[in-house]
Amino acid sequence: MRLLRERSSEPELMDNDDISNEDYNQCLADLASVNRITRTHQATLHWLDQAIRCLPVNTPITILDVACGQGDLLRVIHRFAAERNFRITLQGLDMNPNSAIVARQATPSSMDIAYFTGDVFTFTPAPPPDFIVSSQFTHHLSDSQVLTFLQWMERHASHGWFIADLHRHPLAYYGYSLLAGLARWHPIVRHDGAISVARSFRRADWQSFLAQAGILADIRWHVPFRLCVGRLK
Repeated sequence: MRLLRERSSEPELMDNDDISNEDYNQCLADLASVNRITRTHQATLHWLDQAIRCLPVNTPITILDVACGQGDLLRVIHRFAAERNFRITLQGLDMNPNSAIVARQATPSSMDIAYFTGDVFTFTPAPPPDFIVSSQFTHHLSDSQVLTFLQWMERHASHGWFIADLHRHPLAYYGYSLLAGLARWHPIVRHDGAISVARSFRRADWQSFLAQAGILADIRWHVPFRLCVGRLK
């Protein structure tokens, strides 16, 4: 049984440059299904609801989603904000140029969401967004890149930022493999999901990253096996 005491550095197939557009698009669709079935975005919505209510009523708000993929989190945020009459501008950034294409195709014309292509570490949002969110992204990064990403968010988010990612735990590792097999997701999604858990984090990891970055932030566990880090300014 794999105990997952340390973060794995095993690469994920989806991060390969030679993945075909067809496979990439299907993987994004299946990952959106994973997020929906496992209620991945609930932690982000809960944090945003609290964060936005800290601002004056009817304040215009800009939210940037880093590594937005197919844009499913942004569409969920759009519906969430519409139900609460929040005034928001939504933006998504992803390094893979195919993500913006697929995200635009999956987004109804009634949703005004802007999608950009770029490397987050060289991207300067202008004007700075009120909130920056990121879901299931940081486990793709090395330890040094996670630290740089924390500093990037702290520098560019006007009112706060939130990271939702996986909790490195054997139950999540083996449970995902079982779920992925039953759901018959794309072979890459089935393969990468367990690796994602192995590459993800425990509380001590985040405590170390935050201490190195000199940032005070909240670390909270959410069902199912999500370990999230957030900061309000």
